[in-house]
Amino acid sequence: MLRIGPHVSYSKGFLNMGETAKSIGAVTFQYFMRNPRGARAKAIDEKDLEDFKKFMKENNMGPILTHAPYTMNLASKTERTREIAHIILEDDLKKMELLPGNLYNLHPGSHVGQGIEEGTRLIVEALDSVLWDGMNTKVLLETMAGKGTEIGRSFEELQNIISSSKYGDNIYVCLDTCHIFEAGYDLVNDLDGVLEEFDKVLGLEKLQAIHLNDSKNPLGARKDRHEKIGEGSLGIETFERIVNHPVLQKIPMYLETPNELDGYEHEIKILRELVK
Repeated sequence: MLRIGPHVSYSKGFLNMGETAKSIGAVTFQYFMRNPRGARAKAIDEKDLEDFKKFMKENNMGPILTHAPYTMNLASKTERTREIAHIILEDDLKKMELLPGNLYNLHPGSHVGQGIEEGTRLIVEALDSVLWDGMNTKVLLETMAGKGTEIGRSFEELQNIISSSKYGDNIYVCLDTCHIFEAGYDLVNDLDGVLEEFDKVLGLEKLQAIHLNDSKNPLGARKDRHEKIGEGSLGIETFERIVNHPVLQKIPMYLETPNELDGYEHEIKILRELVK
């Protein structure tokens, strides 16, 4: 079964997100626990959370993916920005333990002129300061397009973070199809080769989620512009190969295309129809 879901709003709580996802044929979803462009977080309602856990079990839903805010930069050259990022990350991961066994995704960070080596050191320092042994949440580093001074545009950059962290065994990867295509990985003509490279550098066991997005830009553009499924440079045939690839069959996939709910419903239907 293709485990695919949309991005949904957390404004009305967990149960509402689950019901919304189910209403459009999804069996999972992604959401922001707090303002994606800020730091403010909505308080968790314990009853809502318990109702949602029951709903997940009854509907075979999950794993769900929590996305860190875009403004969280663990590699910032500004100490206060890094301190706020640490606070957000620590708070989010503690809350994630209330829904054990799910996924937390973050953009690794931007070194803003300090260089990849220093940026990587700061990211590892941050992760090592807030992760802990025995945590029940898998932390995912997202593959990036390479815009500006982003870290994580190559599999090697992600592997360097994971191998340098003392909690590397609990750090995994979320592969964004738009991002890696714009970073220079040719999913259109060489999907097998890209996955083989991922396995060589990171190990396929580290791949725990996929952001399924088409791209407004060509291969190697390094701009990060998502497009609706089949309407961009990747094209519908690429997504047909992705959803049918034997290596990716059990990986949950999350849509971040420029859509409202009805658009996500349409894309989920299209992608399910592509499954052979």
